[in-house]
Amino acid sequence: MTQTPRPSHQVPGIHHKKVGDMLVTALNDGMFEGSFAMLEGFDTGSAEALHRERFRAVPPRLAVNSFLIQTDDRTILVDSGCGGVFGPDMGKLAGNLAALGIKPGDVDTILCTHLHPDHIGGIVDGAGKAVFPHAELVVHADDHRFWGDDATLAGATTDDMKGYVALARTAIAAYGDRTKLLTAGDALSGISIVPEPGHTPGHSGWLIASGDASLLIWGDIVHMPGVQFAHPEAGMGFDVDANLARSTRRRIMDMAATDRVTVAGMHLDFPCFGHVAKASEGYAFVADVWTPTI
Repeated sequence: MTQTPRPSHQVPGIHHKKVGDMLVTALNDGMFEGSFAMLEGFDTGSAEALHRERFRAVPPRLAVNSFLIQTDDRTILVDSGCGGVFGPDMGKLAGNLAALGIKPGDVDTILCTHLHPDHIGGIVDGAGKAVFPHAELVVHADDHRFWGDDATLAGATTDDMKGYVALARTAIAAYGDRTKLLTAGDALSGISIVPEPGHTPGHSGWLIASGDASLLIWGDIVHMPGVQFAHPEAGMGFDVDANLARSTRRRIMDMAATDRVTVAGMHLDFPCFGHVAKASEGYAFVADVWTPTI
């Protein structure tokens, strides 16, 4: 008897959630191995102990997610994952969209939480051209200004940071006059920007509201769920303004817990929909229970 090959990878990381009349689909772009040294203002030994206590990976593994929003007349992408920036284990967006029957030309809007490479790597190709030929790029004006500023490039002290700036500028150029800059208000009917500065100057979430339902796609409020929910004071070394990022994290977590808002995030464990609950130590994430129906 011939033995059938055993798979080495999961099926496409796709998970649907209905938000009123809108369908929001989480798209997993892959996972990468990080380091507790990425944390800022929090003891690495304590972080490792938290992970071991809660059966989480050591070294930490960070999910990367993006989202597709479908309405009756629009196809909207929220961030795009890594593209080819972080190697062959990442950059699953194109395959995920293909599995859904979505072609690049079908996407009419890209809502960007911020212009870091794991959020915009998939909107440009290796030649720096726009992957989504008809889409308008919507981003907070402060992020667009920061990454396009020559002072940001001059202040980049590492090759990684220089690469971040170069990719952001490539994305800005690729979408050119197909760019909409916001600081507040609605991006589209039922979708509004929620400024969350600190991680980057224009880091933002996107609040989706339809009927009685709502969902906050909060971007990078959390990178390491095993640490930062219980300890929102734990920052990341690549936060542009670490103190502001900490206060923003606390504010958004408190709002989500108090108002009982459903949240989703780019680095929450896939499928990444759930709620924030107040806990004896900081906060806790309560994941939505998977359901086969939409």
